[in-house]
Amino acid sequence: MSNYLLALRPFEFFFMQYKRVWRGTAITSVVTPIVYLLALGVGLGVFVDRSADLPDGISYLEFVAPGLMAATAMQLATFESSWPVLSAIKWDRQYHAMLATPLRVRDVLLGHQSFVAARLLVTSTVYLVVITAFGAVESPLGILAIPVAALVGLSFSAPIAAWAAHTQTEVSFVAIFRFVILPMFLFSGTFFPITSLPAPLELIAYLTPLWHGVTLCRELTLGEVELWSGLLHLGYLLAFTAVGLALARMTYRRRLVV
Repeated sequence: MSNYLLALRPFEFFFMQYKRVWRGTAITSVVTPIVYLLALGVGLGVFVDRSADLPDGISYLEFVAPGLMAATAMQLATFESSWPVLSAIKWDRQYHAMLATPLRVRDVLLGHQSFVAARLLVTSTVYLVVITAFGAVESPLGILAIPVAALVGLSFSAPIAAWAAHTQTEVSFVAIFRFVILPMFLFSGTFFPITSLPAPLELIAYLTPLWHGVTLCRELTLGEVELWSGLLHLGYLLAFTAVGLALARMTYRRRLVV
């Protein structure tokens, strides 16, 4: 078997594990976007459309829906690469069982991250279907928001997996969600243009991968993406993912190879 095909074995394991709980996550994957869009895009949007100047005169629903799609991918990926990774190392020790076979650290890492990518693609597809039904997708290019949202997730998943393989306890995960993920969710362009922020916070927002993902998803669903800006956003997300995977390979090896 090809060296890279060995990563399919961990992917298969995590997929089989997921088959036990997929019904619960499938329900939340549909209900969550509907609730968000009803509350924010439709409910709050009625008031925002009357009182705010949105880019190019778009409705608040069209503005917030693709942002929520990217932000949800970030949240899902962060969760999937935090507690599950530490559990596979420290508590359930699934990684150790895998490494007792011909699998190597690289195979374990890529297999698990491939499973996370599959989860992101499925969830993003559901999200796009829902926001399309709500009338928030104006262009056929919107379908490209699915892989972009998945890439947004991976740009968080890989660095978080690197940290999860490094840390000894789960305490830091709560801090990451509270002081990193939540502020990005609120202040990276998902709910309002970041130009409304104070200058220092606006600069920080520009540096986050979520802002690049939200912006690119929004441009795709509106059909207003430009080639060079789109490539810039894409390159930024790919760079974050590549660096995260490189760091994860280092921390996985340090933690798992005796």
